Amino acid sequence: MTAKKSGASPDQRRKYDEAFKAEALRLAGESRSTQAAARQLGISPKLLYRWQQAQLVAEVGSEEVARDPEVRALRARLKRAEQELDILKKALVIFGQPTR
Repeated sequence: MTAKKSGASPDQRRKYDEAFKAEALRLAGESRSTQAAARQLGISPKLLYRWQQAQLVAEVGSEEVARDPEVRALRARLKRAEQELDILKKALVIFGQPTR
């Protein structure tokens, strides 16, 4: 009885360049669902989650801080506030135009 190898060998793994990773992280950030973004890109959601975690650790500087639930909640609130601010800026431009 022989054992079958599960998964791809390290030589057969696909490699992604930094530009693809940056675009994937941007798309995941704009999307409501990381899984949907991963599906759209044709990559594993787990891989995208790992890239997000690595980006967060790089920004914060510590894995412990990056995993802290309070920090995650505050980042989510900040992201939402930034989105609301962008919407309000666009509305100001639209409603600030003179009517004909």
